[in-house]
Amino acid sequence: MTKKVFSAMRPTGKLHLGHLLGALKSWAQLQGDYSCIFSIADWHALMSEYENSRELRTYGVEMAVDWMACGIDPRKSVIYLQSDVVEHLELQMFLSCLTPLGWLERNPTYKEQLREITARDLQTYAFLGYPVLQAADILLYKADGVPIGEDQLPHLELCREIARRFNSIYKKEVFSDCKAILTETPRLLGTDNRKMSKSYGNTINLSDTEKDVEKKAVSMITDPRRIKMSDPGHPEECNVYSYYKVFAPQEAAGCYEWCSRALKGCVDCKKNLSRHINKTLAPIREKRAQLEKDKDAVNDILKEGALKARGMAQKTIAQVKDAVFG
Repeated sequence: MTKKVFSAMRPTGKLHLGHLLGALKSWAQLQGDYSCIFSIADWHALMSEYENSRELRTYGVEMAVDWMACGIDPRKSVIYLQSDVVEHLELQMFLSCLTPLGWLERNPTYKEQLREITARDLQTYAFLGYPVLQAADILLYKADGVPIGEDQLPHLELCREIARRFNSIYKKEVFSDCKAILTETPRLLGTDNRKMSKSYGNTINLSDTEKDVEKKAVSMITDPRRIKMSDPGHPEECNVYSYYKVFAPQEAAGCYEWCSRALKGCVDCKKNLSRHINKTLAPIREKRAQLEKDKDAVNDILKEGALKARGMAQKTIAQVKDAVFG
């Protein structure tokens, strides 16, 4: 039997290069070896965007377009909107009943988000409990693996702990441990050297035009110690050089030389980088333009995906109810 992989993404805005490198490239590769289930996690998005919820459905469809443009194939994978599969919330309820409050309060990401996101009120029951919904997402499909980076390992371990507690309380092995599929994510900061995030306005989006990409690339912060073109640069400290290593590895050595020896100015260097980024995005733009012409077809793919997902989810819920209620 082909092993199952589950992953999800919150539709809170336009997808950017960080999403492409951090998730979508590895997702596309996994389709060859696994049965993949990819959820557009609009319930998760609602937990932080509940005051600005009207765009979530639109963002969800746009996300599906970006996914397919990046190689997520609905003929190979199940793609669906989380809110179209009510069993996510049903399993969340069962798991919420047995998840100790202390487990959630110790969640490092929860504490970090409360500190960093001050524009929205996240002191809510739902936001505290989002790891329970996250566990329900994974356990609902009895996923064998979840593609994540090392920083997300504590989240997966919490999911496993919740599953083990369920099995222990109800004396049935309904859930098994889900393993991490560790993905190598290149270090890619935003154009202002901070974490790439739409909140900071420092992203290069998958839907950006060629001119948008060039404009954003030229605005990138470079080596602050290189004041004049004649000053030798320090490429190992420059975000632009880190982009070369990802989008133009064949030119990375040349970039290092012309920067460290002051052979080329930063603006020319960044314009050259924009051409390489645009080369990466060109096939994605082309596929995206085709999908944008027929949003009805995209919606049909999401509906079909939800039906497939519900078929799997209902079997799990039946087992959960049998374990809980007998």
